[in-house]
Amino acid sequence: MDHATLYDTDFIGWTETQAALLRAAAADLPNAPIDWTHLAEEIEDLGNSEAAALASQVRRVIIHLLKLQFSPAQAPRRGWTETVGDARDAIADRLSETRSLRPRLAGLLDRERARAAKRAALDVELYGEVEAAARITAHGGAYTDEQILGDWFPDPTS
Repeated sequence: MDHATLYDTDFIGWTETQAALLRAAAADLPNAPIDWTHLAEEIEDLGNSEAAALASQVRRVIIHLLKLQFSPAQAPRRGWTETVGDARDAIADRLSETRSLRPRLAGLLDRERARAAKRAALDVELYGEVEAAARITAHGGAYTDEQILGDWFPDPTS
């Protein structure tokens, strides 16, 4: 596969390949006036940034789904619902713009469930919702991929 095709089909793979090629060029051309090491790191970081942005949005969805399901608070519910919708839109945009993220999505969802549950439990506990925090911790963000990425919202009485 040529580099232009890889760039279009797997941006993260392209950044990894380009960084490796830059490192190899640095070994072959050590006297060239190019900061090979930092250039390779910056190229790699472009791909890592895409994955980190996706992870952040996934975490936002799970945190707010947990709050909607387990927090007794009524006033912030509308904001939590809007946040879930905004984050889902951002996820869809990111997956559409960087198609190479899709194969990495399952692992990312698995990693973010526990992180989001921990964060959501801490958030509600700060407001004195100790029972809700315990229920969030027990649940652990165990939503299906479809529940996280689709149009599903939890029943607040569950």
